[in-house]
Amino acid sequence: MIDILLVVCLLVAFFATFFATKWWIKRANKVGLVGADMNKFEKRNIAEIGGLPVLMGFLFGVLLYVGYRTFISHTAEFNLEILAVTSTITIIAIIGLMDDILGWKLGLQKWQKPLFTLFAALPVMMINIGKSQMILPLIGQVDLGIIYPIIFVPVFIMIFANGFNMLAGYNGLEAGLGIIILGALGYIVWIDQGLGKVAMLAGVMIACLVGFLIFNSFPAAIFPGDTFTYSVGALIAIVAILGNAEKAALFLLIPFVIEFLLKLRGGFKKESFGKPNQDNSLEMPYKKIYGLEHLFIWFLKKVKKRAFEREVVISLYVFELIFVLGVLITL
Repeated sequence: MIDILLVVCLLVAFFATFFATKWWIKRANKVGLVGADMNKFEKRNIAEIGGLPVLMGFLFGVLLYVGYRTFISHTAEFNLEILAVTSTITIIAIIGLMDDILGWKLGLQKWQKPLFTLFAALPVMMINIGKSQMILPLIGQVDLGIIYPIIFVPVFIMIFANGFNMLAGYNGLEAGLGIIILGALGYIVWIDQGLGKVAMLAGVMIACLVGFLIFNSFPAAIFPGDTFTYSVGALIAIVAILGNAEKAALFLLIPFVIEFLLKLRGGFKKESFGKPNQDNSLEMPYKKIYGLEHLFIWFLKKVKKRAFEREVVISLYVFELIFVLGVLITL
């Protein structure tokens, strides 16, 4: 049976993000909130901080859901959890906004970002979301008790908020990966756990990401920024916690772990961008591979002699979908 309320919320989230993004692109270009598109030969300037219209669309969609349930259907079940989630996502978006506006030179230091995202997890910590019972390898089922909300929840959110920022910088990459991962987790918690309200959170953000991707796909008219990646990464973690799907989320995070290790290889000083030619095909920027993006540039050049940004992004989509398939097979 189709949930009309959910459909309306998804449509509101999509159109709110679509029109807010369109409006933001014009205003950002006008006031100079732009950055160079590094994977293009001409290095054209693109509007930045696309996470703000996405946050707006997400809040519109989710709060409409809460408002209907409160004033029309007169039920408060799960409303507290939803409001805590929106609070955490908003705080994390503000942290990302600080970094986007000040830039990597004046913005948050590497050690400050994890610390601030731990603070952002306070709203969901205080209401003790998720189940403290977990099955650990070689041990079996254990109840973590207060350790779960006080330590596990904020650390889990911190890992995903910062980890989702690893694979970034290519037109459509972050939004597309967000759609894939949240789509998989939303399906898992809905089908396997029967948690439609948790799946709703994933669905509303997916609607926002689709609205944003229209402007962010190649050739992009707007960049997502840390405001975007921190928010989407944190929501992935929260959906997994609420849906008791932490193991699935960690498995889906593997490509980002690989990216982290490859960046670690370069001391986090190597850029993920390719080296664009005049035809906008990409060359390896370094002799060695310091990111999954470099790996797929190298692979595409071996297979078809040239690698383009869109092909690299699609390759990373497919790579993530392999892990999605692995998770779904185990259901």
